[in-house]
Amino acid sequence: MKAVGLIVEYNPFHNGHLYHLNASREAADAEVVICVMSGYFLQRGEPALLPRRERTKMALRSGADLVVELPYIFSSQHADWFARGAVSVLEQLGTDTICFGSEQGDIKPFLKLLEFLQTRREEYSSYIKSFSKQGFSYPKAASMAFQQLAPDRELPDLTKPNNILGFHYIQAIHDLQSSIQPETVRRMQAGYHDETLSSSAISSATSIRRRLIEEKQPVHTVQEAVPEASFQVMESFINDGSFFYDWEKYYPYLQAKALTLSPSLLSELYEAEEGIHHRFQSFIKTENSFHAFMSALKTKRYTWTRLQRFAVQVLTGTFKKEAGAALASNGADHIRILGMNPQGQAYLNRVKKQCALPLFSKLPKHKTLQQQLDEKAAMAYYLPLPPASRKKRWRQEYEQPPIILKERT
Repeated sequence: MKAVGLIVEYNPFHNGHLYHLNASREAADAEVVICVMSGYFLQRGEPALLPRRERTKMALRSGADLVVELPYIFSSQHADWFARGAVSVLEQLGTDTICFGSEQGDIKPFLKLLEFLQTRREEYSSYIKSFSKQGFSYPKAASMAFQQLAPDRELPDLTKPNNILGFHYIQAIHDLQSSIQPETVRRMQAGYHDETLSSSAISSATSIRRRLIEEKQPVHTVQEAVPEASFQVMESFINDGSFFYDWEKYYPYLQAKALTLSPSLLSELYEAEEGIHHRFQSFIKTENSFHAFMSALKTKRYTWTRLQRFAVQVLTGTFKKEAGAALASNGADHIRILGMNPQGQAYLNRVKKQCALPLFSKLPKHKTLQQQLDEKAAMAYYLPLPPASRKKRWRQEYEQPPIILKERT
């Protein structure tokens, strides 16, 4: 059974994701689509709009065959660790191809780019250090360094967010000496950061979240931008008395964490670099909302994304020492199964004997360090809920089995 792997967040699953899933299956000529999905906190340092169980339902009902979780220590990371964690999971699951969406839309320039940067790695790193010392953020410094090397115009544009992630997937495949073949499909229409809903059927996840969170519009106002399965999951979620998660709901908890830790202890949290914790602790005393806090905190050096990632580490209480130990394996140390259909179940039964990592359907009693961090992330994610609901969700972390669809969609 040939399998294609997708590295996803589905925040939420929209029409562009449906196109990517179907196009990837076709491009890889795959019988099985495996999704490695971030759990509660995402790559740009944001809480997921909906819990992972709801997003798993969206994926399975829209055509995915198997959904597994990307451990927390990789899900809220800069692109290289994010990619390395996800690729390591797909490698262990015997995936034949990884297919990602990109602005480039052609895999050959990415492979050419890998060779180009491999031969000029020292020069590239030197330029990054030079631009970083001038006060530019790492992403900006890396982009400027790339342009400084005067690359061939046929190479992918590394100022584009999906091209950047795609290149890191290819880099991770190379570094892990994986046999997985990379493939890409062109990202359709809406840009990654577009904040307004498109008049076409494909809108960005950012614009959908903005409509639901900032504009406080009802779910039916985004119905045309998402598959029917996603709309039904979101509508049911809200009708059951739940709410969509965003940073504003966590701000009181973030304040409490940040202001009750000493500066020295705050500096020991993961991502606390270059004195960022001093600025963080100073501004969080005076600002009344997360957005106001971030607007005051952001500088040319400290990007919004970097600051959000540090905020996640503060909220979850993740320290450098434990993060370093969790990353020492250079990839995932377990695979947690979130959901599957009959095709996915058959595939999993076929490959699990060759999988070197333990497979789990729920958190075990004796946890690895990565699983301990997963648990802390889950505990933090549900903090905004009322006590009874919070207790229920926490209990489900240990008791709920994976979602199993009886039929393939």
